[in-house]
Formats: sequence, C-alpha cells, structure tokens
Amino acid sequence: MISSSTVVNSVVEKLRQALASGQWRSGEMLPGQRELAEQLGISRPSLREAVTVLETLGLVRSMPGKGVLVLDMEAAAQEPTVETVAAASLADVLELRYTLEPFIVGLVAQSANSQDIGQLRLTLMDMREALEAGDSEAGVNAYIAFHEALFGLTTNPIFQSVVQQTGNALKQSTEMLRNSPEHLAARLKENEAVVRAIRDKNSAQASAQMRRHILEEGQRMGIELNIPDEHSGQ
Repeated sequence: MISSSTVVNSVVEKLRQALASGQWRSGEMLPGQRELAEQLGISRPSLREAVTVLETLGLVRSMPGKGVLVLDMEAAAQEPTVETVAAASLADVLELRYTLEPFIVGLVAQSANSQDIGQLRLTLMDMREALEAGDSEAGVNAYIAFHEALFGLTTNPIFQSVVQQTGNALKQSTEMLRNSPEHLAARLKENEAVVRAIRDKNSAQASAQMRRHILEEGQRMGIELNIPDEHSGQ
C-alpha cells in the first residue's frame, strides 16, 4: 500500500517541475481541482494537500472562489527577511510548523537509515538528561536540536530553501518553551513517538504523530490553531 505522504510527495514534485518548465506561468491559474486531480490520477484531498505544500513554498496562492494562482518562482526563491520572521506570532509559527513538519517527517520515515535514527535518539537522550537534571535551558536546546536534526534529514531538494525558515520559526517560540519547563516531559514523550514511527518506516504514522505533537504544543501555549477540517480529527 502506498502511503498518503508518498503520493503527496510525488504530486508536489510533479507540479513543481511543471511550474519550473513553464507549463503554467506566473499570473496564470492552475486547472480546477477536479480536472487537475484527474490529470494526475490522484484524489482531490491529496491534491489539496500538495497545493498546501506548494503554497507554503511560495510557488502558488489559493484564491477563494477563484482557484490557485501561480506565483513568480524567482521571487518565491528569495529568503524571508529577518523582520518577517520576527513579526510572526506564536500562532503563525505553529501554523507554519503544522504545515511543513509532518510532511518532512513523512519523507524522513521513508529514507532514514540506522545512523540517522541514532542521531535523532541522541538528541532525545539529551532531552531526557536535561529533564532528569531539571535543566530547562538544556531541555529547550535539545528540543530545538531534535527538530533541526529532523529538518536536516530530508532528502527532497524542494524543502531545502524553507528548512532554514522553519528553523528560525521554531526558535521564535523558545521564550515560551523556556517559560514552561514543566512541559518538557510531554514534549519528550511525543517526540519519542515520532522517532518510533520513523524507525518503523511508517510514514503516515510519523506524520500523524508530528501533527499531534504540534497541536499539543498549541494547547500548552493556549493557542488554538486554524487547522483544515480534513486534519482536525487527527
């Protein structure tokens, strides 16, 4: 059985290549969901998820009631400014993480080897040691190191341009993390579940566990995320 993450990854790559080749130019609209899903031989939910990834990458923009607009790829490739990241709210940070991290984790679950998993486990050991020592600063640093290690394991080149932005966004929430050291045990448990799914090469489960973790982070921070209906029950 082909996992949903594998299907979406394939669709993202096909659409990215089509955009790069000029099949649809900047300012044009993509075909309607039904037509495009039929062309690609996929379900409409999988297409919507792929479009969400492309939108996060800055390649397209969903226009309510109109469709999906193709953006300027050269402009999309530019690095976000420091001011943009600094101005982001914690809700913005978590929404970005919710969009990207489950997808990235799904890819990592497909390609991670024993050395990669060992690297992730080392950061989890650092979190556990910090928890046992009551060192909240070390715990925050280990938490960030774990997620940065995950970002570094993605082999899909289209994510390399946004991995740094996601890392910066994660660091934006460090002050809140430092102010809630009592949640380190929960974060450790949730991240351990992600690594177990990666070890089992269960892409769908790894993605689901990461979604759950980020939703729990939102609840711990008192933030209700704006989550698409199709994911709200996960």
